[in-house]
Amino acid sequence: MLRISDISYSVEGRPLLEGASATIPEGHKVGLIGRNGAGKTTLFKLIRGEIALDGGAISLPSKAKIGGVAQEVPSSATSLLDTVLEADTERAALMREADHATDPARIAEIQTRLADIDAWSAEARAATILKGLGFDDAQQLLPCSDFSGGWRMRVALAAVLFAQPDLLLLDEPTNYLDLEGALWLEAYLAKYPHTVIIISHDRGLLNRAVGAILHLDERRLTYYQGPYDQFARQRAEQRAVQAAMAKKQQARRDHMQAFVDRFKAKASKAKQAQSRLKMIEKMDMIASPEQAAKRVFTFPEPEELSPPIISIEGGAVGYGGDPVLARLNLRIDQDDRIALLGKNGQGKSTLSKLLSNRLTLMSGKEVRSNKLRIGFFAQHQVDELHIDETPLAHMISARPGVLHSKLRAQLAGFGLGPDQAETEVGRLSGGQKARLSLLLATLDAPHLLILDEPTNHLDIESREALVEALTRYSGAVILVSHDMHLLSMVADRLWLVSNGTVKPFEDDLEAYRKMLLTPDKPVSKSAPKPAPAPKRASREDILALRSEVRKSEARVDKLNQMRDKLASKLADPALYEDSKTGELAVWNKKYAEVMDALERAESLWVSALEKLETAQ
Repeated sequence: MLRISDISYSVEGRPLLEGASATIPEGHKVGLIGRNGAGKTTLFKLIRGEIALDGGAISLPSKAKIGGVAQEVPSSATSLLDTVLEADTERAALMREADHATDPARIAEIQTRLADIDAWSAEARAATILKGLGFDDAQQLLPCSDFSGGWRMRVALAAVLFAQPDLLLLDEPTNYLDLEGALWLEAYLAKYPHTVIIISHDRGLLNRAVGAILHLDERRLTYYQGPYDQFARQRAEQRAVQAAMAKKQQARRDHMQAFVDRFKAKASKAKQAQSRLKMIEKMDMIASPEQAAKRVFTFPEPEELSPPIISIEGGAVGYGGDPVLARLNLRIDQDDRIALLGKNGQGKSTLSKLLSNRLTLMSGKEVRSNKLRIGFFAQHQVDELHIDETPLAHMISARPGVLHSKLRAQLAGFGLGPDQAETEVGRLSGGQKARLSLLLATLDAPHLLILDEPTNHLDIESREALVEALTRYSGAVILVSHDMHLLSMVADRLWLVSNGTVKPFEDDLEAYRKMLLTPDKPVSKSAPKPAPAPKRASREDILALRSEVRKSEARVDKLNQMRDKLASKLADPALYEDSKTGELAVWNKKYAEVMDALERAESLWVSALEKLETAQ
């Protein structure tokens, strides 16, 4: 059980937490929510003991392990699978000790403990987690150095999930995942055997993966039973009551103030006026609830173009002469709202680049409206902002000669007020940076807006404001997002990018979610894309493959040694005495688990050898 008791914490004199308390029962799955900057990540640091409390206490069981994704896995020559396996430090230490242990008693202790922690199924569990987060069997054997920072964040997430800490703290994990990975994580967390607290603004995850909401608001913590939608209903009821009370209190205040204003100069009423004035000063005013509608996005409206704005017939697109997508027959009208579905690597980014004019067709016919303007937003554009410049400076660069008052008004239309307009980008929150990037992408009033993961770093109120803005927007929208709520509220057409082409997905998003969580169900009836001819491997690739072959071979040798030790144990006649039937069953189970692990290791070894032979 996690107990947070009357804690306080301030940053540079600004209180983030004051007298905050909450109790999280063991094994519960909890969503931690609150506006950007409320102090959610700071609370995680306090729980982990990385920073000291100003007051109060946080307590956990003495031997409880806390885990979280603090930073990405470093670039190294270690394979993804081995990186994840090393996250279980006890198993890794026992496996190393088993290599050189000679004392029979100690060997028995090691093997017993390895069985207790289910060590022999570890590779299968690690591989399952990596696959769920988007890494196929071949990628799992590649070194971490082959992957970018965003992908290494997925490896870090896989490692902490595999380690199974008693208290799992996750801070916006879906920011690094595509829709398929986010849906897999939802299902995994719902079955996680220990306590989970997850910071998230993803309503789908907060409805399906958690059973309670911990709300950080006004420096206090409030624990609500039930998923997010139930919390939202309770909050709406509370806000309605609060608004009514605030209105009544303001009416009483106005009445007393009117009396003071009328009679304060009249001698016979002076004492009564002064008495009411003191009452007004002492009144603890009830704050009227803030309205989410204040957090708005204001997209400029484009003029109407004749349909279609883009038409493609028999198109193919790719890189360096190799098509990624072919047999493209697509039409986009200005009133379309299209969500792109498909697993990572199937070509969603390639299609986005084609539609945004960053790639041209290799073959086929394409027709575009002459006056077509396209806005493009992708998460990497947030990272490309100039951190030492202000949002106003960005706007001046993009719109030289325009009155600064007009540029400030446009910034305000995206929730960046006077203070944020003059603050260096490096000091803005992730959500504020995303708002600035969205504004820059829509300055030209595009007829087609392509949004790739637009909700990363946006809080729930901002996501709802984005939904409203896209609903009002008169241009076409192409969406790539892991946020199922955004897709369900905005998109009215679904395109499935799969098997080297793009086809309409005739079912709904819920059917697509169920399909992804049922691996044996085919994604598409389309014929599979022919495998491209293998490219000549570089010297570095061959060296990496040779290294993986050696590691696979070493893994097989280690498991063979374990098998031999267990076989020797099982050959002991004393083990078959009637009094030791329970012990015999344990050792037989261990032997079966080692044989399963050995079969998998041999399969991986053969696969690595085949890849090396192909590369050479």
